[in-house]
Formats: sequence, C-alpha cells, structure tokens
Amino acid sequence: MRSIIPVLLCGGSGTRLWPLSRQSYPKQFSKLVGEESLFQASAHRLSGDGLAAPVVVTSNDFRFIVTEQLAAIEQAASGILIEPEARNTAPAVLAAALWAEIEDPDALLLVAPSDHVIKDTADFRATVQAAIPAAEAGKLVTFGITPSRPETGYGYLELKDSAASDATSPQPLTRFVEKPDAERAAEMLSAGNFLWNAGIFLFSAKTIIAAYETHAPDILTQTRAAVDNAEKDLGFTRLAPEPWAQIEDISIDYAIMEKAENLSVMPYKGAWSDLGGWDAVWLESGPDDLGNVTSDHATAIDCKDTLLRSETPGQELVGIGLDDIIAVSMNDAVLVAHKSEAQRVKEAVSALKARNAPQATAFPIDHRPWGWFESLVIGDRFQVKRIHVHPGAALSLQSHHHRSEHWIVVQGTAKVTVDEDVQLVTENQSVYIPLGAVHRMENPGKVPMVLIEVQTGSYLGEDDIIRYEDVYSRGQGAKG
Repeated sequence: MRSIIPVLLCGGSGTRLWPLSRQSYPKQFSKLVGEESLFQASAHRLSGDGLAAPVVVTSNDFRFIVTEQLAAIEQAASGILIEPEARNTAPAVLAAALWAEIEDPDALLLVAPSDHVIKDTADFRATVQAAIPAAEAGKLVTFGITPSRPETGYGYLELKDSAASDATSPQPLTRFVEKPDAERAAEMLSAGNFLWNAGIFLFSAKTIIAAYETHAPDILTQTRAAVDNAEKDLGFTRLAPEPWAQIEDISIDYAIMEKAENLSVMPYKGAWSDLGGWDAVWLESGPDDLGNVTSDHATAIDCKDTLLRSETPGQELVGIGLDDIIAVSMNDAVLVAHKSEAQRVKEAVSALKARNAPQATAFPIDHRPWGWFESLVIGDRFQVKRIHVHPGAALSLQSHHHRSEHWIVVQGTAKVTVDEDVQLVTENQSVYIPLGAVHRMENPGKVPMVLIEVQTGSYLGEDDIIRYEDVYSRGQGAKG
C-alpha cells in the first residue's frame, strides 16, 4: 500500500496565545499541553505505519527550530519547504503537492496544521484510513469535527442530513459556513448536521493540482514557478521569492474548497481543539475539581475556573479569590484577563505594536541553529546575555561595528577565536572581544556550553553583525 505523506503547515505566527506565542516563536513550537510542543505532537500523530516522513512548510526564521524539534523526537522530514513570505494556506499546500508530484503524482497527502490538539492518535489514524478510498478515487476529503458545544470561533461544514455526522466514511458537503454568532451556533449544534471545519485534508497530489488548475490557475502558475526555481540550502528547499511574491494571500478554503465539486467530508467524533485562545488551553489542560489549572510555579488559593501559568522558573504566580480568570506570567510580560475575553488577546498585541514594545513580537528567548540566548539586563550602553550553545555547535565567524564583548563561561568549555588567537575557555574563565575583532565561539564538548556575555557600546542591536563564515549558511542580517 502506498504511504501517505503528511504535510505539516507551521509558518503561522498566532497572537491569541500571547505572551507565550509571539511572532518570533509562535504557539506550534511551545509546550502548551503536555510534555511535547504542539508541532512535535502533530509530527508524532502523523507518523507510524502507512505514513511517510513528513513534508514541512515553514518560514525562514523557523527552519532550524523545525529540524531541532523533529530531532528531539527522533524524526526527520522528507522535505522542508521555506516560504519566502507568508501567503496563507492556498500556496503553501500547493507547493507541497507540487513537490510531491515530482516523485509520484498519485501520492496521497494528509495536510494538517501543526498547532492542533488531537489526544486519541489511534482513533484519528483510523479515521484517516477510512477516508483513503475516497481520496484515491479523486475526492478532496476534508475532516469535520463533531461539535461538543455552540462554538463561535470555528467555521462549520454543513452535511446533507443529520445522520451523516455519525458516518464512518466520507459524506457529501452542502456548504461551508463562516464563524457564526452564539445564537446561530446553538441552532447548528441542535440541527446535528454541522461539523467544525478542522482545516485537515486528504487528497492525491494530482487531484489537488487539478483543482488549482480549474479554480485558481494564477496561483498554480506562480507557485509552480516558485517550486521549479527553488534552491537547495543545506537540508532545506527555498521556494523562489520572485514568483512567490506575486501569489495572492488566500486560504485553501476560499481558493479551492468552497468552489470544488469533488469535495467530501470525513466526520471525526474524537476530541479536537485548535487551541485558539487561553480559554481553550484551560479546557484542554484538565481543570481540577474547582475548575483550576495551575502550572509549576503557580498557586491558586480560593480560586475557581481559573488558569494560572508561570512560564519562568523562579517566578512564582499566586492567585487569591479569583473566578474565571486567566493569568499568564513571563519574565518580560504578564497577561491577566477574564476567561470570557480570551479572544481579545490579539487586541493587546496590536496595542503593544502601536507602542513599539518588543514584547509584542519578540520572544524573550531567541532561538538560533546553534542554541539560544536571552537578555538578562539591558541598559543605555550595555547588555547582559545568557548564551546556550548545543554540543558540537558553533556560532558564525563574525565582527561588530558598535560593540565590544566580554564572555564568562559558566558551564562547559568554549573554543574561542579572536582574530588569529584560538583558545579553550573553561568554567569561570573569561575572554575579551574588542570592538571590530573577528571572533567566534564553539562548543567542542558533549554537554551544553553556557556563558554570560556582557556587551558595551553605542548600538547593541542584533543586526550589528558581519558574518564571514557560518556552518548554517545563514548569510547576513540579524538571523540570516
């Protein structure tokens, strides 16, 4: 039997789970529910018998996060496609289909967002198996979730009759329904023939490409050009930026699914959530008998139906006498909201952007292919960072125009290059990097290396960097 190719979409930058989800490190890479990130849980769910290694569609800034998180669960992608810029799901899905078509036009693709929660993996896989005959017969299969409440945050799929929602095979679709108001959502729940639109699809590469040829030929032309002119970069495939920039920013629902006549709906009765807000995280986290959910370093006293999360070790969050409250604490930002107002968190992000607050988009920990760093103290002409370098990893050979640096190793051993001098710096030793010096740090050991960096100078931005050599081929710019 032909293996299904999972296609994981993870280029989004959701704001409804701020401050934990931010543009530089969105929710799919965070551990919101359980011990794995949502991306890792999705990769696990879409692996196993009958499922090939996934194709991942992501952005340039997330490419090394993808490979690192897959490696942590002992997986690897068959392809990682880098979008030059975000253009929504229609071109992202098509790019994956065109990539798969090169090897096998009949390949079946299981397309899924990488930030959803489906706890019963076996049940979901069985549902996918039941949809395979329809996909092999040329249907575009979309998965619909049996609703458990009158939800206003999801789009819906209307089936021809209420009995179809309990079917164990794909069913005809009457129409797509936009996100309803509360009254209409209650009516649809009572009707019994409406399913939540999960944004999960199963089809062959040739079937979905043919659908674009019929309903979105301009998107097909430009996306094919972006794939045909893609460049290999280490283990990544960079889609060509010029044709990609000409593609309409549109979802696959609007571009294809709402127009296609060969669409079928596969009902899924199991639990599902897109974690579209902190209220959903509270629900999926399993509230206790009083309705409270608390993380490590969080304490609820005389509280009810409350979510308390401290995301910073050593920072204790305590709630007293709270009812229906969400409180999420990080070392650079705190969110406090009534649970009923959870969908308004994106308004806070907009307000912070208007004030040019870095917390609106920048995660306090900056992930890089060699490890990560975080700023501990920022002053007028100085900054103190903690830098974590993975075993065997190396930063680029670089220099700075506006700052000097002082490195103090606090864990492991660093191999340090400063101009022509190369030395090993061990724990509790330090080295000075003069302004303009060409330098690099490496971790030659088998354990993480951690150092404290003190920067001084007239400008301390991450874009003050010139790269001369880089094992990750990042080029110039703050992240390359």
